[in-house]
Amino acid sequence: MASVAKSGEGRAPILGIVRSVLGQPWHWRGGSADVRDEGFEPDDLVTQLLLARGCPRDAVEEHRAPTIRAFMPDPSIFRDMDRAAERLADAVITGEAVTVFGDYDVDGATSAALLIRLLRELGCPVGYYIPDRLMEGYGPSGEALVRIGTAGSKLIVTVDCGAQAFEALAQASAAGIEVIVVDHHKCAATLPDALAVVNPNRLDEDEGAAHGHLAAVGVAFLLGAALLRVLRARGYFAGKTEPKILELLDIVALGTVADVAQLKGLNRAFVAQGLKVMANRRNVGLAALIGAARLNRAPTCTDLGFALGPRINAGGRVGKSDLGVRLLTTENPDEATEIAAELDRLNEERRAIEANVQAEAEAAALHQGNRAVAVVSGEGWHPGVIGIVAGRLKEKLGKPAIVIALDDEGVGKGSGRSVSGVDLGAAILAAKDMGLLVAGGGHAMAAGLTVGPGGVEALADFLDARLESAVAQASDGRALLLDGVVAPGGVTPNLVEALERGGPYGAGWPAPRIAAGPVRVIKADVVGNGHVRAIVQGRDGRSFKAMAFRSADTPLGEALLGAGPGRSLWIAGRPKIDDWGSRPAAEMHLEDVAWAD
Repeated sequence: MASVAKSGEGRAPILGIVRSVLGQPWHWRGGSADVRDEGFEPDDLVTQLLLARGCPRDAVEEHRAPTIRAFMPDPSIFRDMDRAAERLADAVITGEAVTVFGDYDVDGATSAALLIRLLRELGCPVGYYIPDRLMEGYGPSGEALVRIGTAGSKLIVTVDCGAQAFEALAQASAAGIEVIVVDHHKCAATLPDALAVVNPNRLDEDEGAAHGHLAAVGVAFLLGAALLRVLRARGYFAGKTEPKILELLDIVALGTVADVAQLKGLNRAFVAQGLKVMANRRNVGLAALIGAARLNRAPTCTDLGFALGPRINAGGRVGKSDLGVRLLTTENPDEATEIAAELDRLNEERRAIEANVQAEAEAAALHQGNRAVAVVSGEGWHPGVIGIVAGRLKEKLGKPAIVIALDDEGVGKGSGRSVSGVDLGAAILAAKDMGLLVAGGGHAMAAGLTVGPGGVEALADFLDARLESAVAQASDGRALLLDGVVAPGGVTPNLVEALERGGPYGAGWPAPRIAAGPVRVIKADVVGNGHVRAIVQGRDGRSFKAMAFRSADTPLGEALLGAGPGRSLWIAGRPKIDDWGSRPAAEMHLEDVAWAD
């Protein structure tokens, strides 16, 4: 039978590995699963996967198959939600023009698209405004809001932005324009001058604060549900068909995963059910995007984060900022195909730009010394890729990273990514309060900022002092957390399928990681952009493929490439299905290895 450790049991290293080739111990994530012997039951493993990720024992079944009904809160628990829903209901009933003002990333595009599609179906005249990343920057400007109001829309809904737009919203209010803010970014102690601020991360939230992990698109969905409830109570649907808001969950799933929101609670239900809706390809824009990404099967959670999300993002990063919203709201298949092809092309362009900035940022980080936060800057760096580069730098260095693109006048636009346990968004807000930033905000794991000429070094010093302790604590607790140990012959499609039943996986609900071995490296070479591909074989004679991405110049890649025929390894990573051949096989995507002899 599979051996299972009791919850909270000691942290003895797995397989005696106290220092892998990447310098870390291997520990159980929660319990343990050793399926090297007979009697392995997939359902036993699924239950353990759920428990190890913090699922209460009495809630295993609802987490095993998460539904909206089981996790959906009453939207009224959020401050200003009822006020926002009532005002939007007034607009629907009277036919008043509404404009949705969105951010240019995936969360902004999906949030805007959800409200646009819902309001259109309700018969409300609705338009949208997506600012240009390079020309206008993040969030609403007073000039843009007043211009929208002058054009005839006196009710504006900002999505995925607005929580820190004090000056812009004050200008709008002075011009007689009502603004509803739908956001999830951290708020200050005071709120901007708006009709309503719907944000679970308001400092004065009560019950709603438990849902602070929602992406903006999740908050927008709750507002949509509240709006339908108000209209239902007012008798608006007498003789009319009520929109099926659950059919918009494909958009919610995409925005949630692409924004790296934690996949716990309601977010798990959003993604699990949204993937089912997406498989039906009712949204012609998403269907075209799936085709452009060359996916010939139903999309998975991984596809949302690594295939579809980046293509939507490419429009805002290096192309036209409104392409994502246009794609997700069009009903014209020809237009959808054209936009999807353009986003696919822009995504390739984005990759080339990103590679250049990545190389220069990594070189700059070598001169950072032992700072708690890597803060690098460069002239000519494209602002559209700095967030991606910051994420890559964070993964490589194992600590928070901020990448800043400087313009000709020395003003820097920066984007940061953090590690678990280090609240970068709060630190950026504190730096803004100290006068070190022109603008800034975000959440625990990601932040954006604007820094004035000559201000990068002072910002780096501030973050180093403020976050040194938190980063050190996060680093001290660093270990590779495993969910199971298998013999090489156990790396099979059946195992992958069993592990997938504990999903959907993503931020806050990590995909299962297993160890396998001991194995010998039969063959290893470098392929693609610095990836190491290896064929490994166990003592049972079973062999399979292993991939270590972007690792050729790391200790991980060097160990695989240099392992002689007489040496054995334990390997650790995520088992995946390789469907390239005539029949599916299992392979391992490696994250670490340790010598077994």
